[in-house]
Amino acid sequence: MSYARQTLDTYPRTLSIDADRLAFTIDALSDCAQACTADTDADLSEDNLAEMVRCIRLCLDCADICTATAGILSRLAEYDGSATTALLQACAAICASCGDECERHAHMPHCGVCAEACRRCERACRELLDALG
Repeated sequence: MSYARQTLDTYPRTLSIDADRLAFTIDALSDCAQACTADTDADLSEDNLAEMVRCIRLCLDCADICTATAGILSRLAEYDGSATTALLQACAAICASCGDECERHAHMPHCGVCAEACRRCERACRELLDALG
């Protein structure tokens, strides 16, 4: 069981959304941020650094947006539905862009891992958006 799920299980109020779906999304966001951060570092070590600039920038943006979204989703009291929706939409969009770029470089294993994390996170954000209605 993830820490996100364990924490949600201790929440003193009734959740308005399925705790498993929320925990899965928070975990996907955290995993994606970590994968993007690690991929950025690996990209910076590649010989063809000039070819990796777009990938590096997208990974940095994706990591930042995923981290912010995970933080907002983890704070449930007095949550702002409009802001949450906007963040999830932005997160799904940057994960799609970053995943596309990393797939272009999937011959490098670190980019392949990052692409997978981005795709999982994009799906999780879209599914949570659907659940929020």
